[in-house]
Order: sequence, then structure tokens, then C-alpha cells
Amino acid sequence: MTASTLARIGLPAVAPTDAIRELRAQVREFLRTERERGGFTPTVNSWMSGWDRDFSRRLANAGFLGMTIPTQYGGRGRTFLDRFVVNAELLAAGAPVAAHWFADRQVAPALLSSGTEAQKRRFLPAIAAGEATFAIGMSEPDSGSDLASIRTQARRDGDGTWRLSGTKVWTSGAHRADHILLLARTQAKDPAARHAGMSQFIVDLSTPGIDIRPIVSMDGEHHFNEVIFDQVAVGDDALLGVEGNGWAQVTSELGFERSGPERFLSTQVLLESIREHIGHLSPGWASELGRYGARLAALHQMSMSVADAQSRGRDAATVAGLVKMLGTATEGELTENVGIEVTPAAPPVLASFVRQAMTTRAGFTLRGGTNEILRGVLAREIGLR
Repeated sequence: MTASTLARIGLPAVAPTDAIRELRAQVREFLRTERERGGFTPTVNSWMSGWDRDFSRRLANAGFLGMTIPTQYGGRGRTFLDRFVVNAELLAAGAPVAAHWFADRQVAPALLSSGTEAQKRRFLPAIAAGEATFAIGMSEPDSGSDLASIRTQARRDGDGTWRLSGTKVWTSGAHRADHILLLARTQAKDPAARHAGMSQFIVDLSTPGIDIRPIVSMDGEHHFNEVIFDQVAVGDDALLGVEGNGWAQVTSELGFERSGPERFLSTQVLLESIREHIGHLSPGWASELGRYGARLAALHQMSMSVADAQSRGRDAATVAGLVKMLGTATEGELTENVGIEVTPAAPPVLASFVRQAMTTRAGFTLRGGTNEILRGVLAREIGLR
């Protein structure tokens, strides 16, 4: 690998400033108060499983939601690095952040970059207040990793009206969310330009013609859904960005989805429980903790560098993909290794976290693009294929 290649994928390390340390301390104090008052019960994978609108509102009232939304739209006007610091603490504590997660992580940046002024004023203040809940409608029954093959269609039906028809699947939180950010085809598929002719829409999930069907996991949990659109009518004001530019908009959002601390901190409460109850595990776990700690420190720095680059308007997509791939692989490995060790005699809290991690482990490497697909993408980015 050449020096120029390393320079292209690398980002400078970010040293914590006094402002970052102060912000981190403020978030930790908020979380300490929440735990003491019984405001939440920590869980593994809390950005998916911890749905609590009241917690999201309290987080907003404390000033820790909508960090990157400008103040004129009700946000905090802070940087992506500040948002990273807040979210890293929330995830490490296993706090219930699922209700606002997609709205704050993907929808807010999409609105800021592609939304109309009316859309920004309608949705951004609600996101910053913890009142807006969103699902993301991308994957389909035959279009998971290959989003270019989506079949959901949006067709104009007279002046100012679109008709949406198709099926989305593995849609997290659609049974609870108010809106969905939907990717659909607005032009016929062109084999010579597979990524052309797609557009994004913001759709109210209570609109007639939408059928949300639960996908219940083997452990009885319900996070995912199949969402069917049957000639759903929406107005021109539902179109986000430029018609036909959906692929470019979606790919620009993937950096926010892939690089965040959720890609390596979903199992942090499990790791902390292992440390606390290490006497119940085999002696080798003392060195294992050190190994995982070193990995997480490296991933933390990589993810922090991506957030800093995003704050500066720099492209960090390659490193974001690396964070997602390495972070989720680490989470899966930790889960599998400790799962072998835990016996019925293990402390209940440790056993509970292991059970939560084991039942969600399969999804770690799938969300945001499978690691198998990402390896190929990253190989092309750094000139290995």
C-alpha cells in the first residue's frame, strides 16, 4: 500500500480539548442522574432496542439532542464532533436512544443538505425536541446490499401528487415511528445506469395505503417490519431533494450511518459487566479485556476523526466504512467468545447482557451494508482491486 493511498484513507488523530472534556462530563452527569432516578435500564444494542420517547424528550431538554441542527431550526448549533461525544456516552451507558436515533443521525443531515426551507422548518425543530420519530425505508425483499435493484416505485399522478407502490423490509421501528424516509424509483430502471432514476420521500406512516407488518425475531423481540405501500398518495412536498438524485443523497448519508460509535459501542455495557464479574469467567479473560479495550480505543479514535472531518466538511467515507466493518466484527467476536463462557451460575446481569447480545449479534455486521460488501468497496477505494 503506497504512502499516497494511506494518506487518502487516513485522517489525523483528534486530541480531546477542554470543551470536549466538559461536554463529556455534562453528559455523564445527566446519565448518572437518570440512572439514580430509575430513568432507564441499560441494554445492549440500545440504539435499536431502547425505544423511549420520554427519555428522548428529557435528553433534548438537557440540550443533548439535535446537536448539529442550527439554532434557527431549534437545534444546538454544535459540531459533529460534539455530537459524537454525546452519543458515545449514551451508547456506553446503554441508554434508550432508539426513538430519536434515525431522525437525528440520518434525517436531520439529509434535510439540511437537501430539504426545502418548508421541510426544514417542519421537521428539524421536532427532531431537536425529541418529538419526531423516523424509520428508514431502503432494503427490499430482493434488494438488500444491492440497493440499485430496488423496485418500489413513485409515479406522478396528476399535478402535485405522487403514488408510491412497493415493499420495504427489515425496516427498524416502523411500527412506532411517525414518518419514514423512503427511497423509491421515479424513473424506469436503466441497465446502463443502475443508480439513476431514484428519489427520496418523507412519508407520514399513517397515510392510507400503508400496511406495516411485524417481523418478530426468534427471541420474541419486534424491531423489524415489512412495510407495504399500495398506491400511497403523497404531495410534491414529500419529495426530498432533487428528483432522480436519490442515489447520491443516500450514499452521502451512509457516512453518518457507518461511522458512528454505535458500530463499536453497542456491546459496551456487556464489556463493562464482564469487567465487573470477571471472577466468574476463565482466567484468560483478564488479557482478553485488555485486547478488546485496545481495539475499542483505536475504533474510538477512528470514529472521532471521522466526526471531526464531517465537522470540517471533509469526505471521510472510506474511514467510515472501516469503522463500521472493524467495529461490528469486534462486537460479534466479543459476543461469541463470552457466550461460550457464561453458565447458569453467572450473575443475572451478566447473563442478561450476554443473552441480549447473542440474540442481536447476527445483525451487527449486516446493518449499514454487509461487511462482505464493504470489503469489496474498501478494496476498490484503496486500490487493491
